[in-house]
Parts: sequence; C-alpha cells; structure tokens
Amino acid sequence: MLFMMVKLRLLNAIAPAYFYAATVVTFTLHFLLFMPTVFRSPDVALNPTMLVHIAVFLFLMGNALGNYMMTIWYPSESANETAIPVCSPDCPDRIDAHYLLNGRHFCKVCKKVILKRDHHCFFTGNCIGNRNMRYFIMFSIYTSCCCLYSLVIGVAYLTMEYSISFENPLTFLTLLPLSTGYFFLGLISGLQFFLVIMLYVWLGIGLVSAGFCCQQLLLVARGQTWCELQKGQLSEVRGTWRVNLIDVFGSRWALGLFLPVQTVETVPGNWQVYHDHKHD
Repeated sequence: MLFMMVKLRLLNAIAPAYFYAATVVTFTLHFLLFMPTVFRSPDVALNPTMLVHIAVFLFLMGNALGNYMMTIWYPSESANETAIPVCSPDCPDRIDAHYLLNGRHFCKVCKKVILKRDHHCFFTGNCIGNRNMRYFIMFSIYTSCCCLYSLVIGVAYLTMEYSISFENPLTFLTLLPLSTGYFFLGLISGLQFFLVIMLYVWLGIGLVSAGFCCQQLLLVARGQTWCELQKGQLSEVRGTWRVNLIDVFGSRWALGLFLPVQTVETVPGNWQVYHDHKHD
C-alpha cells in the first residue's frame, strides 16, 4: 500500500506538469508554425481567415485553461470536517480514498474530506466533487475540442509544408511507425518527427477527454458519481435528469458553456443537507 501511495503522489505531481508542457507546446506550434503557414497570404500579414482561426483557437484554449483553473480554485472539500480516518490494513476501500458516510470520502492523496467525491483527477491534482464537477466537465469538453482542432490544423500544416497526402485513411495509421524509421535513418528532420508525435498526442487526448466527458455527463444526469459506479451503487436514478444537471451546472449554466465563470453556488460542507432536502 505504501508503494502505491508513493506512485499516486508522484503521478499527482507529474500529470499537471505534463498538461502545462503540452499546453505551451500547442500554443507555440499554432502561432509560430501553423497559423503563419496554413493561413499565410502574400498580400497581408494578418488576413481575415487567419484572424478567425486565431480567435477560435484562443477561445478553445482560454476556456480549457479557465475551467482547469476553476476546477482547482473550487475544491469539493468539506470545511466542517478535519478528522482524518485511520484505515486498517484490510480496509475494503480503494487505495486512494476511504468512504465515510452520506456521500463523503476522505481522499488519501489530497488528505481532505471530499463531498460527493467522483474521482481524483491527477491532471489537476485535485478531487472532483459537488463544487467543481461542472468546471471539470467543461474542461474536458474544451480540451477535447482544442486537441482535435490542433490535429486538423497540424495535418493541414504537414500537407502544405512537407507535401504529405492524407487522402488515403491508412496514411495516418502508418505515419508514426514510418516517421520513426525515417527519423532514425536521417531521412526526416527532428521537427517533422516531433510534429507527427504531437498529432498522435492530440488525437489521444482529444478522444479520451471526449469519451470521459460523455461518461461524466451520463452519471451527472442520473445523479450519481464514479465512486458509486465502482462500488456497484447504480441501482436507481436519483431525481430527474434536468434537476440533476442544474445541480451540477448551476442556474447560469448557459453562460458557463461559453465562459469559464462561476455558476455553481453550492456552499462547502452543506451538500448533504441540500441533497436530503431535495429528495425528501
């Protein structure tokens, strides 16, 4: 158990650093390579098409980063509980959390009591629960959109700069293994090989974020959490999907779809009182 906790804490430090590094690389590639090449015009430095794509990219990136920070700024910890439960060696709960009562968990990584805990997100170094689930879902949506958008622009850049044709669907599937061999044979530059790797990174993150977001939305609509799914407590739907979505996204949910602003008014430590009142 000690070795597992060390690995979890190490992952809790490495994952955010990976996210920040990928963000900086993506931002740099867009403005130093992709935009000037894909949307260049011999007449003007900033043509309308380039400005539109810059606006779209900044909108997606801004919302992804904004909701990422909101997920960290609004943790789902209970302000009324400071006692740390001591688990026995044969504790049946998961290695990263200890179940208390009434939708509360003690996260062994955060060392806090979390209200309505869904899971611990290592990319934010924070637990996802009743206060920041909305921001986490929007972070996942915009991260997926930003990565898939970068994938499309990156493919366009490789097509224009290196004359790589993607008309055949098999081109993308064989691009990484072929590029790896060509790089070690000295047939392509390090920059081209790095761009190919980034295409697969964007594709992987984009698809994983989209799939995970769909799962979270389904659980939210049912009024349930990932912790309950793992414990097999999905026997019934709690409330209507509309009420459950408003509980998570807040009354100003429409504004939160386009701007990373606070839309959830849940008070820390009072979730269970509100939850019991709602379902009486």
